[in-house]
Amino acid sequence: MFDLKDLAENFDRYQQAWCRRHLDLEALEPIKGLLSDRKDRIQKKEILLADRNKASELVAQKKRSGESVEELIQVQKNLGPRIKEIEAELARVEESLFDSLARLPNLPQSSVPDGKSEADNPEVRLWGAVPHFNFLPKAHEVLGEARGWMDFERATKLSGARFSVLKGAGAKLERALIQMMLDVHTKENGYEEISPPYIVNSKSLYGTGNLPKFKDDLFHLDSFDLFLIPTAEVPLTNLHADQILGSKDLPKYYTAFTPCFRSEAGSYGKDLKGLIRQHQFHKVELVKIVRPEDSEQEHEKMRADAENILERLELPYRTRVLCTGDMGFASSKTYDLEVWLPSQSQYREISSVSNCQDFQARRMMTRFRDDDGKLRYVHTLNGSGLAVGRTLIAILENFQLEDGRVSVPAVLQPYLGGEKFL
Repeated sequence: MFDLKDLAENFDRYQQAWCRRHLDLEALEPIKGLLSDRKDRIQKKEILLADRNKASELVAQKKRSGESVEELIQVQKNLGPRIKEIEAELARVEESLFDSLARLPNLPQSSVPDGKSEADNPEVRLWGAVPHFNFLPKAHEVLGEARGWMDFERATKLSGARFSVLKGAGAKLERALIQMMLDVHTKENGYEEISPPYIVNSKSLYGTGNLPKFKDDLFHLDSFDLFLIPTAEVPLTNLHADQILGSKDLPKYYTAFTPCFRSEAGSYGKDLKGLIRQHQFHKVELVKIVRPEDSEQEHEKMRADAENILERLELPYRTRVLCTGDMGFASSKTYDLEVWLPSQSQYREISSVSNCQDFQARRMMTRFRDDDGKLRYVHTLNGSGLAVGRTLIAILENFQLEDGRVSVPAVLQPYLGGEKFL
């Protein structure tokens, strides 16, 4: 979360950073009051404990000299309830403070541009030529249903809206994409492949910042303190929760293919057709756990790892850095990779690559002992490498032919038995 000592001593700096993220100044004032109340209760508790210790020392001295200690013992007895009362007050103040802080986002890095929405996200990279067709290109859902690769009607009967069934070449293409991405990340980029649980507890979701603020976006299992994962970031990042790592243990690079489950709360009416916005979708996730001094460089490397997948697939894309008004809750800086979709004549997000610095590590209590023996919080990073469904969409739309076939990018052909066309 946040360093409480630093927060109390430099509240104005935190307040200015949160204002860059367009938080209401008035909403932050109660936190300032709670920090003051916490300091006051701690000081009172320390004074009472010191008085009790002093009384104990005097009791010992008077006993040695044979003097009466009844009055001092009574003083000690009177201090006990007062200490318990202050401790209870401190617990109530800290509960309110921690609950309020748990709902506040990470501070943006100084290099993050100010802005209010995605319209203010600067482009930092543009790659590949947008395809030009001598026919009217089909949307992926139209092409997929026409070729028997997708069945949305059956999926709706099985599970409801925002689900899909992939069939035949559609399912094979998805599997090929997953295997290709994992091969590149594990064999070339140094990530260790993990097969994590798809169900996690609330403590893990709190650690990555999904709870308590985003509970409505999650699928909860009734009668259990368990949730379906919204992304493999949650189990991968929490692999080292409540752990002290050695300096030589870092960095940690993890990758995993998992399904992801999101309620899409607040997205009513958006992207209703096709695979763009589903309750269940597949993703190859990247997570890094690193030393603080390395996190900016590791962020750029992770971004390059994700971009490289798009380039190998010959998919035109652009990279934008998210402004303060558009970045995610736990992030201190985020790059969005956006792939070109001919059916929409626009770029759409296919990966977010974020540096969370020590925001998640403090919530998870993930630390390391540096070369000088000092305990420090790690920095955590995460990114999609890539979202599989949106990559499949981009291939179908960008490589479609007039006769309904789809050219297979060269890098995928070995994963499809050498087939050059779907």
